[in-house]
Amino acid sequence: MRIIIDTNVLISAFVLSSPHLLRMIESIAEHHTIVLPTYVLDELKRVTKQKFPGKYDLLEPFLRELPFELVYTPEKIDKSKYPDIRDIKDLPVLVSAIIEDVDILISCDADFAPLETEHPEILTPKGFVDKYC
Repeated sequence: MRIIIDTNVLISAFVLSSPHLLRMIESIAEHHTIVLPTYVLDELKRVTKQKFPGKYDLLEPFLRELPFELVYTPEKIDKSKYPDIRDIKDLPVLVSAIIEDVDILISCDADFAPLETEHPEILTPKGFVDKYC
């Protein structure tokens, strides 16, 4: 399966060193394909630099060790073509998942929870682990 991991999950795994999330990401990398949109990578870098500056120098080595497929998030998005999402800042992640035809989007963001999409399947990290690990 091809799986997008949202910024909030990567922050928790990388910055907060959550052992459960790190194991989940390792399992995904071993058995599936991690897909990271440019929007997620840019947000990961920006949030780490702003909120966790002491960890910023460790981000590039973390990303070099993480096997992932890089995909490009469109710069212009016609929001009328996609499911309505409460927080417009989450739309680029959702659009990237739809355009790239990923199987699963893993996020801790509650704004994704009420979305009713058949594809991609939207799961929390716990939901992913419960269902697939």
